[in-house]
Amino acid sequence: MGEPKKRQLASDRSVSAKKQKQEEASSASKEFEMSQQQQDASIPVNYDFSSLDCCERTKNAITELGFEKMTEVQARTIPPLMAGRDVLGAAKTGSGKTLAFLIPAVEMLYRLKFKPRNGTGAIIVSPTRELALQIFGVAKELLKYHQLTFGIVIGGANRKAEADKLIKGVNLIVATPGRLLDHLQNTRGFVYKNLKALIVDEADRILEIGFEDEMRQIVKILPDDRQTMLFSATQTTKVADLARISLKKGPLYINVHENRDTSTADGLEQGYVVCDSDRRFLLLFTFLRKNIKKKVIVFFSSCNSVKYHSELLNYIDVPVLALHGKQKQQKRTNTFFEYCNADKGILLCTDVAARGLDIPAVDWIVQFDPPDDPRDYIHRVGRTARAGGQGKSLLFLLPSELGFLRYLKHAKVPLNEYQFPSNKIANVQGQLEKLIDKNYYLNQSAKDGYRSYLQAYSSFSLKKIFDVNNLDLAKVAKAFGFASPPKVNLGTIKQTKKEENDAPKNSAEAQKKKKTKA
Repeated sequence: MGEPKKRQLASDRSVSAKKQKQEEASSASKEFEMSQQQQDASIPVNYDFSSLDCCERTKNAITELGFEKMTEVQARTIPPLMAGRDVLGAAKTGSGKTLAFLIPAVEMLYRLKFKPRNGTGAIIVSPTRELALQIFGVAKELLKYHQLTFGIVIGGANRKAEADKLIKGVNLIVATPGRLLDHLQNTRGFVYKNLKALIVDEADRILEIGFEDEMRQIVKILPDDRQTMLFSATQTTKVADLARISLKKGPLYINVHENRDTSTADGLEQGYVVCDSDRRFLLLFTFLRKNIKKKVIVFFSSCNSVKYHSELLNYIDVPVLALHGKQKQQKRTNTFFEYCNADKGILLCTDVAARGLDIPAVDWIVQFDPPDDPRDYIHRVGRTARAGGQGKSLLFLLPSELGFLRYLKHAKVPLNEYQFPSNKIANVQGQLEKLIDKNYYLNQSAKDGYRSYLQAYSSFSLKKIFDVNNLDLAKVAKAFGFASPPKVNLGTIKQTKKEENDAPKNSAEAQKKKKTKA
């Protein structure tokens, strides 16, 4: 009789902790907010890129990128940044903030006539390697007509090659936190004493995945006489703490999505489907076959689940790409760019791809495994309907998970229920179970995926909604192709919410993070 009460108490504590976290976040953002009148005074009414006080080299590059009009975050951020202000920006994913910080950084380096011998003048810190590569790609295009040097330093890449380039002089650097700190501490001849701008992108994500100590050390090592730009999708107490130690007194606080009716893009059509565990894969298989000529991203809760489903779908002639944290860096980079350049295709991934990445023309976002937090939902669906475009999203929910809709509604996420007639769903369960039973490699992969799915589920903080004890394991097993559940001992497996994509491969970062085994 006592056990349900214990679970209820744990759920209450979880909800209470979440409420406290939201209150802290609200308080943190208010510390940096200016009055609306002060903000409006510095906002230009002209949204044309041609109106910016940029050199012709930068303007020509912007034109070749195909941009004429600035987004709101660009129009409100670029002029004060070019005037030398420190900025704390709250901007929704897909809002155009990459150009918002790159244009001022490039212009600053150009006006100061930076040469390789001057070393590094601007550093952009990104939470993940994929996002760093993407920012680097945009920087490369923007610097097309400039003589400035630029480079990227990320975990998993060749450290010696990076160090050799830094010693020769790199004016603009894109970096992940651990590898940047490693070079700051250990690469002799890396000139950063002339640094003029530090840009921290996705600051909340950087801190969320455990790089708080690294960021504090980086800020401490770098020269104080610099401009700092801090961008964060959410304002938390940790972001506020980082802002306090990195920004000058009285920074400009810019929030481009306050007072909006929804937290997601206007061009995004969002829905959910309620489906029992044993029907989940059948519905996913039917959906993917129907949308085989579209560009679709499917999110899973674990690396092993991505690995299994990609192996299975490719085996049964539904071609897919996979992106997850257990892959080597080169494989991940190649997969990411292959999908970016494709007109159609299906990408299976973990949250490694959920933050900040700009993948062109995505038609559908499918959240096969729901996220633990509405903020993660918002970041996932932010991969489509970007920069004023159109897109659709589909969230899979078990009947026991419908309570998650209340949290989404509170977070201003509008969803409609989608209906999929049962007679339209391909019933391939028998063939699936035969395949998993006979194919040894798929069988092992399915076991790993099943175990990791339960592991991830048991780690969710919203226990009232995502309670692993409420799952029908026989039905869950069927979704992974098993006629009966494989034996899994959840109690012996340590669970971490941090993904391997953020578990760095270099020495400075490796001391901080251990890879998850699931």
